[in-house]
Amino acid sequence: MGERVSKTFDLFGRLVRKNLWTIVLILAVVGFIALLEEVHEDGLLALDGWAYYLVVLHMRSEWLTPIMQSISELALPVVLVVMLLVVEAFAPGRRPGLCAAVNLALALALNLVLKELVQRPRPEGYRLIAESGYSFPSGHSMVAMAFYGLLVWMVWRYEGDRFVKVLCMSGLSLVIVAVGLSRIYLGVHYASDVIAGFCVSIAWLCAYTRIFVPMFLPEGHGPERRAAQEP
Repeated sequence: MGERVSKTFDLFGRLVRKNLWTIVLILAVVGFIALLEEVHEDGLLALDGWAYYLVVLHMRSEWLTPIMQSISELALPVVLVVMLLVVEAFAPGRRPGLCAAVNLALALALNLVLKELVQRPRPEGYRLIAESGYSFPSGHSMVAMAFYGLLVWMVWRYEGDRFVKVLCMSGLSLVIVAVGLSRIYLGVHYASDVIAGFCVSIAWLCAYTRIFVPMFLPEGHGPERRAAQEP
């Protein structure tokens, strides 16, 4: 009995590893659709109210505001161009910088299309910086997840040193979360905008890493390849 249960769990684990990106893609799409439906039906979500209470009312302070502004700027073009040059110089593959640039450009285009389709107004009355355009999904959050998320994937896929891998993936993931949080803190997005942006870019990365990345980067030696080689 115990051996049968163990084999069942092993089989389940192999299936999950082999279909990991499909599972993540489905969850991200479902999450985005759920948020989109709530925005259309109610305008403001309970999530948005809680985020306003916790982040805007209780986190804001004179010393933290300039830090949040600086974090938000990690998704600005000038910073991303510098990061693209770093990727081109140090990442593996034929044209890793071009791979990251195409990913970024397509994610930005997708964000603009979604904003025009949804046309959700930005929060009013408590913005700390000037922003224009629609709110849903958050462009900064989408860019952060699409760009820095691709770097997380590259490290996961190609870095052989476990300590370096964990350190880099943790640092890049922290940047993504911090950029999203900064947009709520600065009052230019609702929490649902930020989470929706994350969901869209996660789904996008699942597709991009399967369809486009093989044209630019080598096969790698990460967990995904090992899972694919399992019987």
